[in-house]
Amino acid sequence: MNGVTVEARATAAGPVRDLPTTPKRPRRRPGQWKRLGWVLFFLLPSAIPLFVFTLIPMVSSLWVSLHQWNLISPMKWVGFGNYANLLGDEMTRRVFLHTLIYVVGYLPLVYVGGLLLALALNQKLKGRSFLRATYFLPVVTSWVVVALVWKWLLNPTNGLVNQVLGAIGLPEPGWWTDPQWALPAVMLSSAWKDLGFVMVILLAGLQAIPGELHEAAMVDGSSPWQRFWRVTLPLLSPSTFFVVVISLINGFQVFDQVYVMTAGGPAGSSQVVVGQIYDLTFRYGRAGEASALSWILFAVILLITVVQIRGQRRWVHYA
Repeated sequence: MNGVTVEARATAAGPVRDLPTTPKRPRRRPGQWKRLGWVLFFLLPSAIPLFVFTLIPMVSSLWVSLHQWNLISPMKWVGFGNYANLLGDEMTRRVFLHTLIYVVGYLPLVYVGGLLLALALNQKLKGRSFLRATYFLPVVTSWVVVALVWKWLLNPTNGLVNQVLGAIGLPEPGWWTDPQWALPAVMLSSAWKDLGFVMVILLAGLQAIPGELHEAAMVDGSSPWQRFWRVTLPLLSPSTFFVVVISLINGFQVFDQVYVMTAGGPAGSSQVVVGQIYDLTFRYGRAGEASALSWILFAVILLITVVQIRGQRRWVHYA
């Protein structure tokens, strides 16, 4: 080009800059590989049980859900037939409705009760540590024991609760023998057992709130209710979010207390999803449909949890 080479023009313009190159990924040093090996080694005690008792059964149940199987005869491939049958079954809709009613009744009871306990035990009281341990004791108690105790307390004939209600002139419900009261009876026992867990979580959240914020609100002339509504609750929202997520997951998986107190009765009025999964498997020999129902429940819980996580940005405030 006009007798001038590209090199000459580049030299005249100035030094030639090297074109940018993709940086090479640094190789792992032998010490890093050794450290990674030790990390994996120490994870094995937790990873092996997780793999054997959780991941493998989950994959197996997914495989079983695509078959017709009575736990004895060879499995018969039906594809998504089990899912189609369950989605069109009236009993499936009933057990999901009962589970939803249980969650709607249980969640406010356990949260409000736990919050009141946390607020009370956050004060300077004598024997505060003893009271905290006492309220937490039901959390570490077996569900079977708790359900049996509450079944006796709510006995329609000679239960302590009905004796107290009768003594003050109030109606004495049939509780676990009455279709209208069976689920409320389970809600009461469940909320009582889980109050201690919710109390501990919310108490930790209360103690993490800086005292200066309450003092500043007092200086501004706010009332105790205004301080609770404008300061305490917003800053307690991370703990509330955790409690709500865990309680909803546990609520949709309710089984032990229902099985012991009502066995799904009377007349199926308290049958829940996990109870139906148990009955399909061990009472009716329909393990394929039971596995499909468990995966439908998993999808529902996953969807609700994702919605909560996405929605937390609007109401969860981190100090």
